[in-house]
Amino acid sequence: MQLNSNEISDLIKQRIADFNVATQARNEGTIVSVSDGIITINGLADVMQGEMIELPDNRFALALNLERHSVGAVVMGPYADLAEGMKVKGTGRILEVPVGKGLLGRVVNTLGQPIDGKGPLEHDGFSPVEVIAPGVIDRKSVDQPIQTGYKAVDSMVPIGRGQRELIIGDRQTGKTA
Repeated sequence: MQLNSNEISDLIKQRIADFNVATQARNEGTIVSVSDGIITINGLADVMQGEMIELPDNRFALALNLERHSVGAVVMGPYADLAEGMKVKGTGRILEVPVGKGLLGRVVNTLGQPIDGKGPLEHDGFSPVEVIAPGVIDRKSVDQPIQTGYKAVDSMVPIGRGQRELIIGDRQTGKTA
């Protein structure tokens, strides 16, 4: 079968028009050590503090220790099968968990995924794990006692429902320890 130059030119133009290159920038690294749920990764140059790092088998780790040539991360889940040389990817996302009244009474893992077998979570949205706490003045004051059910605890340690904490005692008795 002979093709003339016009047919070859048309074929090349068609292939160029149909050519689709889906480029995607990836921040990849390699696990260099695994120890007690902590992994050290080389090659993740652009990772942020608190960023989710994607591990094999749809698992994640949380970047905590950022150094010049390595990143220390806490594995959020099983880590026994992780080994040196495995590839990991930066996600560009900060750790967020679902929030809302639909989480009341549910059991979730460290990533906010349900593990109680009651189906998917009904949540109002997501909130970053690392947020600045509201100031003391903005918090609701303690206005209702909580009974633990143990008279010894309730009589010696008053516990109140609220966000403030007051420790009363003489000077130099170790209240701030």
